[in-house]
Amino acid sequence: MTSVLFDVPGPRAVRRNRIIGVLTVLGLLGLAALVIWKLYTEDQFTARQWEPFVTPDLMVLLLKGLGWTALIAVMAIVPAVVIGVVFGVGKLSDHWFVRWPCWLFVEFFRAVPLLMLIIFFWALQGFPIGALTPLVLGLALYNGSVLAEVVRAGINAVPTGQSEAAYSIGLRKTQVMNIVLLPQAVKIMLPSIVSQCVVALKDTSLGFYVLAPGLTFAGRELWRTFNNYLAVAVVLAAIYIVLNLLLTYVAQVLQKRYVGENKLDLVGGIVQSQPTGGESQGVRP
Repeated sequence: MTSVLFDVPGPRAVRRNRIIGVLTVLGLLGLAALVIWKLYTEDQFTARQWEPFVTPDLMVLLLKGLGWTALIAVMAIVPAVVIGVVFGVGKLSDHWFVRWPCWLFVEFFRAVPLLMLIIFFWALQGFPIGALTPLVLGLALYNGSVLAEVVRAGINAVPTGQSEAAYSIGLRKTQVMNIVLLPQAVKIMLPSIVSQCVVALKDTSLGFYVLAPGLTFAGRELWRTFNNYLAVAVVLAAIYIVLNLLLTYVAQVLQKRYVGENKLDLVGGIVQSQPTGGESQGVRP
């Protein structure tokens, strides 16, 4: 047997690969057993460590933190998407006085570490909502600059024939962008936009450093009281995983609906463009 990418291993190589695989699995199992034993000796699996997560008052504290995390994520993602669209389209402008400021804005906020950005806004003080505003500003600007590159790449990924056909029927560049390019680019950009929204949701945990309300702030109060770092970390990680899965599921539903509507619109356009009664009708712009 032959393969284009690699030589198929012979009997000795297969035996050697199996031995290496078994040794690797045994090593990982041994490492996991060592970690579990270390945690057990430090009483990390006792009922006292996990009791806060079945205590009603403390569960209410976590739920409040979850509510703040969801609110912060929405407050950051919505302006981030707007910033991404505005500056992503601006980077494609034919006018240098529009293109260059957009380029500088995007490259600057993409390059600055998010935590430094949040701490910078927090150090300015004077915000009306305390530590919440610096966190939202940092998340919106950083993720907006990343989404701007996603928007620019998505628009450039639309086949050039689409814009050429639109220009040929007399549409201006603004009309071509709004009517032709952006609607088609959304379908291309949607997976990347969803991924960035998940990143923004996870990055709300950085509010811990400026004492902004959220899950990590609630977790901080728990582990300072009960000294159960591992239990808090596991529970918070599980909550973030569930939130991200829900966000991904909602995005997949929206994507399927959006693609389905596009297909229906395409079929409708084709039906309208069919010649009837022996007369030839052109495609309506």
